[in-house]
Amino acid sequence: MSTIHFLNVKEGDCTWIKHNSGRISLIDVFNASKVEEVKKEAIFEAAQRVRGNFGQKNYPVNPIQYLKDFNIQDIFRFILTHPDMDHMGGIKDLFETFSVINFWDTANNKEKPDFTDGQHNEEDWDFYQSVRNKKIEDVTVLNLYSGATGQFYNQDGSNNPGGDGLHILAPTIDLVSQANESGDYNDCSYVLLYKTAGRKIVFGGDSHDKTWEHILSEHENSVKDVDVLFAPHHGRDSGRSYEFLDVLKPKITYFGNAKSEHLAYKSWYNRGLEYITNNQANCIVTDISIGIDIYVTYETFARAYNSDTFYNNTFNAWYIKTL
Repeated sequence: MSTIHFLNVKEGDCTWIKHNSGRISLIDVFNASKVEEVKKEAIFEAAQRVRGNFGQKNYPVNPIQYLKDFNIQDIFRFILTHPDMDHMGGIKDLFETFSVINFWDTANNKEKPDFTDGQHNEEDWDFYQSVRNKKIEDVTVLNLYSGATGQFYNQDGSNNPGGDGLHILAPTIDLVSQANESGDYNDCSYVLLYKTAGRKIVFGGDSHDKTWEHILSEHENSVKDVDVLFAPHHGRDSGRSYEFLDVLKPKITYFGNAKSEHLAYKSWYNRGLEYITNNQANCIVTDISIGIDIYVTYETFARAYNSDTFYNNTFNAWYIKTL
């Protein structure tokens, strides 16, 4: 049994996978801090319709505290999809709190951003550079590309297929090179296919059109009819093509947080595809065994979605459906 936690971390990304092996993968991080914050109770009165504004963007979680609550001590792999600050907010505190064994990074050449607006922490950028330049002890840095195979992420200890079921769809060396030249680093983002218990889950990172042209050209059969899609670029419209949805046809898609006018709701709605947002559900927990059970941490949304909801003490979340 594997479990995926899609955390509500403001307008950033953070996803935690507990694999069947017991190994932990963390994809991106944001809103992380060693300082334990007083938990805020979500008192927002939800709209009666499930599509209403449930206001959970105002009640983000701290990934470090969230992982501690589940007694996590070691992170086997931390995957930074690409070098934007909304995907590495709190990375320094994360690595100082947990033992991180492997670090996946793209071979990008992004220069240090401007931190004068105070939105992000300059220390996180500096720490990121220290990790990728192998100045942090006991962390193995990997630059992996589309189609890569290796022990434990998609092979077992004897190099047979299996491992933790993580398959790299993107980037390619060429996509990284183009991103480095253009300065648009979304198309050097990792896109991952997670295969477990006969199910397919796609993590979209901040991938854009060039990435999806590659994926549909080289991996179309692998991404047909997926079970769960973590929407590229948090589900933002971003002036992009969404034709890839006609191939993936996800049974459900998870959106991050952004202002509603910036989210590409229509691209899913017009195709009859279901989606849930962090703003509705707070954190979303996906438990995969024979079926896929979906839980959310915001009770009001759970009851609006499914009147027969129940609380799961293992996940600290409310059941809404099984795929």
